[in-house]
Amino acid sequence: MRNIILLVPFLLFIPAQAEKIFSAADEALYLERFGQLQAAFKQGLGLESYAPLEAVQGSPNAQALPQVSADTHTISESALHIAREYAAKNNSSAFIVWRRGKIETADYFKGTTAYQTFPSRSLAKPITAVAVGRAIALGKIKSLDQPVSEFITEWRNDKQRSKILVRHLLDMRSGFLPQNLALTAEDILNRSYLHPRHDEIIVHDYPMVDEPGTRYEYNNATAEMVALLIERATGQRYAKFISSEVLKRIGAPGGEVWINRPGGLAHSGCCLMLPPEAYVRLALLLLQDGFWEERKLLPNGYVQQMRTATVENPYYGLGVYVAGPYIKRRGFANPARDSVARRVLHSEPYLADDLFMFDGNANQVVYIIPSKQLIILRVGDNPPRTGDHEWDNSFLPNTILRGLQ
Repeated sequence: MRNIILLVPFLLFIPAQAEKIFSAADEALYLERFGQLQAAFKQGLGLESYAPLEAVQGSPNAQALPQVSADTHTISESALHIAREYAAKNNSSAFIVWRRGKIETADYFKGTTAYQTFPSRSLAKPITAVAVGRAIALGKIKSLDQPVSEFITEWRNDKQRSKILVRHLLDMRSGFLPQNLALTAEDILNRSYLHPRHDEIIVHDYPMVDEPGTRYEYNNATAEMVALLIERATGQRYAKFISSEVLKRIGAPGGEVWINRPGGLAHSGCCLMLPPEAYVRLALLLLQDGFWEERKLLPNGYVQQMRTATVENPYYGLGVYVAGPYIKRRGFANPARDSVARRVLHSEPYLADDLFMFDGNANQVVYIIPSKQLIILRVGDNPPRTGDHEWDNSFLPNTILRGLQ
């Protein structure tokens, strides 16, 4: 859900300085990025810009999804109006509702245009699950239960890391140290995010705190390893694979992705810069059970596995969040230890049990409701929290659901 460093206010393990030694130039670039993150954090922001970037090409024939005509809406105008106003007052840059094959409304705020990219933050994490599913469909990865060490061979002789399965990189049960309060440049949570050799740091130095598969602990390092997995499994750069095997297959527009250094590894746990409609199309691929225009892009049953939560977290599947049993507030960290202060308000239960979602920092959400053939996207900056007003994660989907005609 979140790609920013400051996440969970408890400490399980204080990592030592990373053991690998890097060049002075690499360390200087890391410290420059860390300084930028500190400056952004003082303003209540995450790192909004980054260099270098790598192009992620979309479909050369990308076209806007069809829109309903004025007399064919399947959602009441009053519900759309209420939802649109809610999105507008909550610092949104885009609000899109798709239903039964057509866009019901596509609204852009603060000068944003339809094909303008935005900082996806952890909206990129569901794409890691789609990428893995596509690699399985192509025979590049055997299954979700294949050991990651068959690709990241540095882990083959490691007692704990050799037990990490492909699914554990998607369901946050890798056993890695969870996200935490990280204030110093020496902290491995920062180094594994911003260092130009962040992949090497994660592979060799990132701490293990649990047996793989036994505990849900949200952390970005787990998702960052998917880029390395895809590259070693397919022989293609992560950006190239996402482009050719995902975006172009579904007619989506392209954009850019952060890479740690020129020719280095992409950041798969965050930072895929795409226009909003690309995320609608990705959601539509999942709503259609992995089909696109009668072609099966994902393995049979794969989307259902994505939507199935683990025992360790009843609200998280493979890269996506699920409706789960109702609680008023829920967050992204281990449910047993998540701070109430970090949990997102759900004023009422979701009105559709089959709802699942992409959910990223700044309450950027893409709700997917297969039973109603419905997708709702809201992206933008952090919603304001003043007085008794705060973001309500159930408001948009329930408002639209009540307005179905």
